[in-house]
Amino acid sequence: MTFNTFRLVSSRLALAAVIGACGAVPAQADDQQQKQAAPGTAQPQSEDDLHNRDDQPTGNIIVSAVGLKELDLLAGTSVVEIKDIQRNVVTGQIGDLLTKIPGVSATSFAPGSSRPVLRGQQGERVRVLVDGIGTSDVSNTSVDHATTIEPITVERIEVLRGPAVLLYGSQAIGGAVNVIDKRIPTRMPDEDFHLDAFGGVDSATNLRTGAASLDVGIGSNLVFHVDGSWRKTGNAEIGGFQLSPELREELLEEAAEKQADGEPEEAAEYREKAGQRGVIANSDVESWTVNAGLGVILGESTFGASLGWYDTNYGVIKRPGLKHDHGGGLVVAVAPIASLAAGPIPAAPIAGPGDGGEEEIVRIGLQQFRADFKGDVYLGEGAFERLKLRAGYSDYTHTEFEGAEVGTVFDSTSLEARAELVQNTDGRLRGSTGLQYQHRDFFAVGAEAYIPPNLTDQIAIFTLQEFGAGPFQIEAAARAEFTKVKAQTLRIENDYDTVSGALGLVYEGVPGIRMGINGSRAERAPSAEELFSNGPHIATQAFEVGDPDLETETAWGLEAYARGNIGAGTFNLTAYRQWFGNYIFLEETGLEEDDLPVFEYLQQGADFWGLEAELNYPLIDREGLRVLTDLNASYVQAELADGSAVPRIPPLSLLGALEAQTDAFDVRGEVQWLAKQDRIAAFETETDSFTLVNALVAWRPLADNRNVTLQIAADNILDVNGRRHASFTKDFVPLIGRNFRASVRLSF
Repeated sequence: MTFNTFRLVSSRLALAAVIGACGAVPAQADDQQQKQAAPGTAQPQSEDDLHNRDDQPTGNIIVSAVGLKELDLLAGTSVVEIKDIQRNVVTGQIGDLLTKIPGVSATSFAPGSSRPVLRGQQGERVRVLVDGIGTSDVSNTSVDHATTIEPITVERIEVLRGPAVLLYGSQAIGGAVNVIDKRIPTRMPDEDFHLDAFGGVDSATNLRTGAASLDVGIGSNLVFHVDGSWRKTGNAEIGGFQLSPELREELLEEAAEKQADGEPEEAAEYREKAGQRGVIANSDVESWTVNAGLGVILGESTFGASLGWYDTNYGVIKRPGLKHDHGGGLVVAVAPIASLAAGPIPAAPIAGPGDGGEEEIVRIGLQQFRADFKGDVYLGEGAFERLKLRAGYSDYTHTEFEGAEVGTVFDSTSLEARAELVQNTDGRLRGSTGLQYQHRDFFAVGAEAYIPPNLTDQIAIFTLQEFGAGPFQIEAAARAEFTKVKAQTLRIENDYDTVSGALGLVYEGVPGIRMGINGSRAERAPSAEELFSNGPHIATQAFEVGDPDLETETAWGLEAYARGNIGAGTFNLTAYRQWFGNYIFLEETGLEEDDLPVFEYLQQGADFWGLEAELNYPLIDREGLRVLTDLNASYVQAELADGSAVPRIPPLSLLGALEAQTDAFDVRGEVQWLAKQDRIAAFETETDSFTLVNALVAWRPLADNRNVTLQIAADNILDVNGRRHASFTKDFVPLIGRNFRASVRLSF
């Protein structure tokens, strides 16, 4: 162990000990205290048994996100249960796991890095939460940065859409994904100990993965938890050419030019790149996690803390034909303020085939230490029923390796804390009010340190209230944020005061159906990356340029929904529209800086609208056999004020599935179709339509323990070469090809 490694680990443990000694305790009631939300959507399993499988007809959602479970202000909430995680987890990244949910796509930058895209929004407009607070990684700042969540260790995932998610920060303007895990126990186990385990393999990536968690009761009110996971894959197999037709054509034209110039070796190299197919080089991943937590249960109050470590190493797929060369030691620094005004600064050159130098393999090594605390304090029968506390500290390091050399190191320490008072129900009025604080200290060093050191501090106050007990209810939410973003080396400090609010009207006069309309106005402060980026970013293969004069982004929203029961089935239908002012987006300019395409953060008005629909209906429902059909669809269109398309907007998506369920077996087949996307921004390429055909069989061999499940699955049976339009790398990173998977899930 090197001195630096020892210093890093010891400092993190010391800080965690100090915070723990100070008594930081976070919050969240266990599921028995959670309010049932809208009728007509899936029921997550009880925490009494993490892997309890409920084969009864779908009932009510229990929304766990702190605050949101008190109200139904969301027009759309989807819950991914542990059995669905086993069914759909492939890459180990949460973005790819959720792409069958209406309104959800993924960035799919690489098998090791994929983040959710909600209603066409990504990055700074989608918050990924762990039990109600942020993941504290930097996945929101760039598409090549992985999200520090291992899906196979979580209990369930909630996809939250609609105006109320702004209670979790203006970065949730497009929605939020809330991951519920068991790191901090909130109730005593029924047995002396409880063990959950998972193992899996696949054919297309040579996956080998495993995870286990253990909960042990100590005495009458103390619970100890520990879990860990490991994942390793090889290079991903694909169903055709790695490059899109447009990129292949470019390389073949270059080959023809080289051949005409009397350079046959260089021409052959270009042709080889254009013909690359069947596998994506440098797409392998290896990651592991370990977490430990302690929970104290004191009557109706709970307290707990946990420590965790996430470690991953994954390849960054380079656009074929590009080579990175530092040009004999040229080091790129972030420009001072005068240089920002003058334009891009010199950068390290990128060479194509035949231009000299060895092509470097770019990989990312990422580590995060995390300390979490939560508590739920019962206050009695007064004005407030509960005090909920939630806090998390993160020390995050992300290193971009270029071959054997360290290219750039990104380091971020952050703290997020949240306190919320939940009101006792007073007649028809229900609600909660709280405070939230976020701090991030970001530092980057190296040849591609394209973002200067910066500090971000944010304080917020929020409230949400619901009034009414009859068929009509009024729901309201508001949040005020005070944000400071400071770049020390540039001597720039920007302050933003933003106010967001939502007002909803709900009607429940039709038995089993809930209908409503929500209006909202939201504001978002620009992030440090949007403000201060200025330099080459080898992982995204772009020269990124921010604008320190960006203004606050605003959005007016309108949303109508209906959800509930239709006969023996359930349905959910949502229509929405958002009108943005000063919408911030990253767009290719058509310029090049040192052979890298220049992308600039720009700002203008934008208009988003979309539809989401979902139907779950039992075609056969009798003793011993249920046959269900699942149908869903989603569509979003986004246009800038100048009439051009917003970049990277997902196309129309349709999914249909048929599933037969018996006591011992589930058999499911599904087809997902994604339309062609030809509504594109300048310098963006079209994406062809494609169809994914999937099937699985799940077997529960033990009649007395339905939580033991063996599964075999086949994904992308037709071996199509699909590309996600929301992906920054879609032209040279297609989706995984035909893939056979086997897994086992145990719970005792």
